[in-house]
Amino acid sequence: MSAATAARALPVPVAAGLWRSVLERNVTSFRHGWLTLLSGFAEPVLYLFSLGVGVGHLVPHVTADSGRVVTYATFVAPALLATSAMNGAVLDSTFNVFHKLKYSRIYDGMLATTLGARDVAVGEIAWALLRGALYAAAFLLVAVAGGFVRSWWALLAVPVAVLIGFAFAAVGMFATTFMRSWVDFDYVTLAIQPLFLFSATFFPLSTYPTGLRWVVEATPLYHGVAIERAVMLGGVGVGLLWHVAYLLVLGLLGVVGASRRIGRLLLS
Repeated sequence: MSAATAARALPVPVAAGLWRSVLERNVTSFRHGWLTLLSGFAEPVLYLFSLGVGVGHLVPHVTADSGRVVTYATFVAPALLATSAMNGAVLDSTFNVFHKLKYSRIYDGMLATTLGARDVAVGEIAWALLRGALYAAAFLLVAVAGGFVRSWWALLAVPVAVLIGFAFAAVGMFATTFMRSWVDFDYVTLAIQPLFLFSATFFPLSTYPTGLRWVVEATPLYHGVAIERAVMLGGVGVGLLWHVAYLLVLGLLGVVGASRRIGRLLLS
């Protein structure tokens, strides 16, 4: 077996940093489409001002689970930032990856070089995180301008959004490797919509019935919402490490699963 063949067959890349070429390819191919980033930024902003400000006139104040009383818009803003990170990561790691995997066959060409399956997975996930970081930064500026930020800890809101995006992008890419046609993307919507509505996004966790509360606490978006709400409202504590660990482990499992599946589909 030649060295090049052996490199392609290994699930772990032989040379470190090769995933950057995948990221650079995405950045280069996207250089004429940066205006489409506005769609990912505009959606959470519209939700913030339609629900946060509109419903805020009916519900002036909310008592967060930390016990802090804030306006409804201030309560919702961190959750919408977390949701934006989730949506951006999932859409980029599912629809775009599926097209490259099944139709344009871009990954076949990549794996014909010294790139390994894990390089492809990490490079695509890194691209999703880059886009997510831009969405999060823009949304955070709007939240600051609107007076919806209550703590300097909010400087961590963008890194937290990247962590959320990492978890969802990795799992989304892993799930995409099992999809057979565009019809299967109905399952993506079926998974994302309940997460958006029932992850303590619009209501404090304490308002849910006990049984449903346990389900909410087991969902990945809830952990992202909890961290974003803590840093933007000023409730940072040791307890957040559990949420960070949950998302980090979920993302690492997704990377391993996605790289193995890509290797099995394209190298076997």
